[in-house]
Amino acid sequence: RVMSAGAPVPARTLARFAKMLEPGVPIHTPYGATEALPVALTDSREILGETAAKTARGEGVCVGRPVPGMEVEVIRIEESAIAAWSEELRVPRGQVGEIAVKGRMVTREYFRRPEDMARAKIGAGGEFWHRMGDLGYFDESGRLWFCGRKAHRVKKPDGWHYTICAEGVFNVHPAIKRTALVGVGTTPVLCVETESGVTDEDALIRELLALGERQPFTRDIRRILFHPAFPVDVRHNAKIARERLAVWAAERLR
Repeated sequence: RVMSAGAPVPARTLARFAKMLEPGVPIHTPYGATEALPVALTDSREILGETAAKTARGEGVCVGRPVPGMEVEVIRIEESAIAAWSEELRVPRGQVGEIAVKGRMVTREYFRRPEDMARAKIGAGGEFWHRMGDLGYFDESGRLWFCGRKAHRVKKPDGWHYTICAEGVFNVHPAIKRTALVGVGTTPVLCVETESGVTDEDALIRELLALGERQPFTRDIRRILFHPAFPVDVRHNAKIARERLAVWAAERLR
């Protein structure tokens, strides 16, 4: 068995690693957080066989089904603290909301951080739900899909861009290593890190804009900036420092 965690694994990476393994050996990609691990689980067979195509259409990244012992709900998106659990917090299946979890694998509290406790924990009759800070939804098969961090949403006139959903549309281009959607004011900006060997950036911009035109929710993404190497976290070398990219993009667009 092989496992990769810490950030969504691109389908092309899974396909590349699958060729190095014996036929039929799955690559597991668990979803979770420091406060709750694991939450859900899928593997390369399901991703490459079915869900990667949906990711390319902007439906987010499938993280699989909840593991035994973990309760998972998708609740309405709220910025403020939620003091008590209510069934009215749940959103309908297929609707994007904040992922909330409950189970023995979930940490009970933050040490001497009452404000973080209030924002992250929802009381539930002597128990609690933990708000993951992640956005997602359940599909009709009961699988959980990840759409990006709540704090990373990009505002637009008629709603929000969910970063992981939008980026999936552009990441299918073979010249793209990874992308990050950030907001500069009310302007969505796609930051792009390319694979080595890209020389004609103007042509690549045209091709990326054409990809964006295929989905109604990415047609308004018209500003594209190339970054030599995304800032990432030192622990996983995969989590993109989007706040730093947003500052960089704002400076570039002055």
